[in-house]
Amino acid sequence: MDPVIVVGAGPVGLTLSLALARQGVPSVVLDEGPGKDEQRPARTVILREDTAALVERLARTSFDKTGTRWTGWRSLRRKQVMRELTFGEQMPSPLHLAQHELTGSLREAADGERLIRIAVNSRLDSIEQESGALTAHTRGPKGTWWRGSFLVGCDGPRSTVRKLLDIRFPGRTAVERHAVAALRTELPWPGEALLHRSLPWRTSGPSGGEVVGRPLADGVWRLDWLLPPRSELVTPDILVTRIRETLAGWCGGSTPPYELLDTGVHTVHHRLARRWRVGRVFLAGDAAHLLGALGTQGLDEGLRDADNLAWKLALAWHDGPHEALLDSYQAERRAVVAGRLRAADQALPILRGGKGLRGYVAGSARGHDALLTDGHLGHGALGALGAYAESPLAPEPPEAAVDVGTAPGAPIRDVRVTAPDGSFARLRDRLGLGRLLVVLIAPGTGVWERRHWVSAGVMPRLAAAVTALPHEAELLVAESYPGAPAHSVLLVRPDGHLVTALSGVHPAQLYAAAQAALGGPVENGAKAGSAAGTS
Repeated sequence: MDPVIVVGAGPVGLTLSLALARQGVPSVVLDEGPGKDEQRPARTVILREDTAALVERLARTSFDKTGTRWTGWRSLRRKQVMRELTFGEQMPSPLHLAQHELTGSLREAADGERLIRIAVNSRLDSIEQESGALTAHTRGPKGTWWRGSFLVGCDGPRSTVRKLLDIRFPGRTAVERHAVAALRTELPWPGEALLHRSLPWRTSGPSGGEVVGRPLADGVWRLDWLLPPRSELVTPDILVTRIRETLAGWCGGSTPPYELLDTGVHTVHHRLARRWRVGRVFLAGDAAHLLGALGTQGLDEGLRDADNLAWKLALAWHDGPHEALLDSYQAERRAVVAGRLRAADQALPILRGGKGLRGYVAGSARGHDALLTDGHLGHGALGALGAYAESPLAPEPPEAAVDVGTAPGAPIRDVRVTAPDGSFARLRDRLGLGRLLVVLIAPGTGVWERRHWVSAGVMPRLAAAVTALPHEAELLVAESYPGAPAHSVLLVRPDGHLVTALSGVHPAQLYAAAQAALGGPVENGAKAGSAAGTS
């Protein structure tokens, strides 16, 4: 079987290739550059807890030293604190790090993976599809033809793949513009990120201006100033003035010492590709969508594209054509991104359109700050995690369905589980191997050795039901899960989204839900899982 061709060696393309490798699928990554990512401290990424766990799992590393997880968040308006949040177990902090640190770790992991080949200085210029495969041609010092089973365009907003497929990319240009600076300094809120609106030291700009400060590792901060629409060029002198007046405004009137590391202007566009799949070719990341206004993070969604697509491509690669499953990638991911774009487009006129509703709605300033905070922290309409409740893979609600703290189609919560060998692990650590997960909620099992309960109660019947599923599945046991009654059985997709929760062991209903989650009947389903388990 030919490898999957991944076009683009950024975070999304490398994440996809590593996810495929974990499931026994070879890939070729076409990198049009020389293989090194430019170091830009002002170009950073913010990842939610589960997405951060995904890239750390794939890169087999921790970003605790190169990135930072904030201790808190504060929102200010003029000189008033509008909102303060403290991150912890109930509200995990996002991970903030420079994009070149993320890309470098993923590339290092890919370089050490025997199933991944990275071809540098290879710019795609044509794609030819056949009934059972495709070929792609690259130009460069060693221009050649590449034969693949599938091809995924992770090649950014100016995607060559998208243009070769003649896929429209409608949307809006320059929805927001920000002046950006990365600098090393000390601020009054070490470890805390903040949003400051209606800056008391500024009289120009919309409502006095807006700046976001987000800490990075090693005492570095990224500051983003919202620029007025159709503003003039941001010169170095103008940017230095903004830096000095902002630091002075936050530090009691005098500018503290600082080291300027990097600057730039970040322009946010909102675009959504009409199609994400044409035959054996798919789009992911910025090639498929652009978003990022009001604090929403586009790369986080791109990594979710890769996570969603990887297990579906792996199943099709191992088992042959599976059109319903492959079609579900566009249906699920495009719907989630479209929803986030709609939410941002609806909020923009209120938050950025002068007075808007501010002059008519009591307390609206506080509501605006809450809305922006949600966007920055991944909560609410602007930032909440996407769920696949309306997915074509969603099963009909089983008769034995039970409500738990996670809705069907939503990402699962991370809890401690007991693995088949009796060892303890985190539930997220069992994801990404192409297997379904079946989790029994059994209070009290954590204090007993596995040999005492593995053959007791419902376990033998559940183990037999798991063995009979249409695709390889792993049986795990958890003492508890948020909102789940004792003896609930959770069925989880390979990418960590809940399929269904059952009140007890119901083999026929469990089988039907698993079959629906795989897109319908799957022959030789165990073969794919077995191959994945050996990678």
